[in-house]
Amino acid sequence: MYDAILERLLDGSTPPGSSLGIDSLARELEVSPTPVREALVQLEHTGLISRVALKGYRVAAPLSSEQLAELFDMRTILETAAVERAVSQVDDLVPELRAAHARQVLCAHRVRKLRGADGRPTDFSDLREYFAADWEFHLTIIRASGNRFLLKTAESLSAHVHRLRQTADHGTTDLEQAVDEHAAILAAFESGDPERPLVAMREHLAAVARRVSAAG
Repeated sequence: MYDAILERLLDGSTPPGSSLGIDSLARELEVSPTPVREALVQLEHTGLISRVALKGYRVAAPLSSEQLAELFDMRTILETAAVERAVSQVDDLVPELRAAHARQVLCAHRVRKLRGADGRPTDFSDLREYFAADWEFHLTIIRASGNRFLLKTAESLSAHVHRLRQTADHGTTDLEQAVDEHAAILAAFESGDPERPLVAMREHLAAVARRVSAAG
């Protein structure tokens, strides 16, 4: 239920401010109200929805420009720290990072094939798989840092990354650029130069921030 409702939040079918009724969602999804209620409680913690007294749940507004700046500041602090620690594990990391990037490339290819006349994907399940593959590339590096608290913090940010995509035209506008920038990060790790991955990650996050600001 969590994934089913999340898909509605991110594919544009339930825009910010929309009501989310437990009973109506249960009828549409053909389930009892209990799992819907539980999913909405989980989603409230992500910030994607909010509970309004006596009115139920509503889809939250997209991240503000100030919130976006804070999110990218946090990601830059966290992910550059992870890169600095992961370079010592480059022999183990590179094969896993290659696999993660290959999956992202495949998912990006599927999304491109499903784009409609307006340039947006016509099947959100493939787009959701692409989002997961994109984030998994980053998590692969963070796991290689060997710091469980960095990883736990990154996992807690995943919901806010969902909100970032909600803000930036559902995350479809920078698919090609993100794939290319991840390839540059992979090449930097493959080079054996401990400084290049740090530079590549900083450039990637800065580029994503610029694209999100332009889209907003």
